[in-house]
Amino acid sequence: MTGPQPPETAAPRAAHPALFAPSRAARLRAALGLSAFLGLLLFGLWRIDANPERIWNGLGRLTFLLRLMFPPSSGGALGEFLYAIAETLSMAFLGTLLAAIAALPLGFLGARNVLPTALLHFGVRRLFDGLRGIDTLIWALIFVSAVGLGPFAGILAIAVPDAGTLAKIYAEAIENADRRAIEGVRATGASRVQGMRYGIWPQVAPIILSNVLYFFESNTRSASILGVVGAGGIGLQLSDRIRINNWDEVCLIIILILVTVALIDSLSRLIRLRLIGKSA
Repeated sequence: MTGPQPPETAAPRAAHPALFAPSRAARLRAALGLSAFLGLLLFGLWRIDANPERIWNGLGRLTFLLRLMFPPSSGGALGEFLYAIAETLSMAFLGTLLAAIAALPLGFLGARNVLPTALLHFGVRRLFDGLRGIDTLIWALIFVSAVGLGPFAGILAIAVPDAGTLAKIYAEAIENADRRAIEGVRATGASRVQGMRYGIWPQVAPIILSNVLYFFESNTRSASILGVVGAGGIGLQLSDRIRINNWDEVCLIIILILVTVALIDSLSRLIRLRLIGKSA
């Protein structure tokens, strides 16, 4: 038996009784849902053979590798690693730039308020899904086979899926633009293109530029691993050192990657804050 309820909860209880005293059916559904989730989790752990012995042995081997990594290399190949880091940054920058440029017209074509034809809109949106539905690493394997080893394959592998993702983001930002600004520009006698230029672009430009910077920041991390499949950059140096069990140099490469990513993250964040009008 419940006691008297505090007066401050009386109104919420009256408005939403199911939240304070769920019915038996609701409790049963919650219990069944939790049971299904736990059952799926246990089945997944059993399917991948994640038994305690295997986890314990893996931790032991990981500890052994960490002992081999420290202290890091004194930097005998530091110049080679810094060149590879610069190559990785170039891949991330050029790949993001190509994606941003290609996504701009696609984003306008994918917006319902720019391309109102349902069939064309559906086709453009499915193109976005096709581009971004394949992971960057798979694109890298494809382009390494198509154009050969090196950073050019990495640039293309970054640009293609990012073009699809950025185009989707652009299209959604354009669809959410205030139509009154567009109508105001068109009322002055401007053309449809001028309406998009002066009515839509000022509204979506900060969103677009902010996302481009974020993708450059993210691609700096992605480009670090593309060298594993032959797409150049620091990932190639990393995979070579792991292959020959040169773990002290592996540790040095990881430190360089972490420092580079941290610097890019900080710089990108400052630029994004200034683009949206906030003080850094």
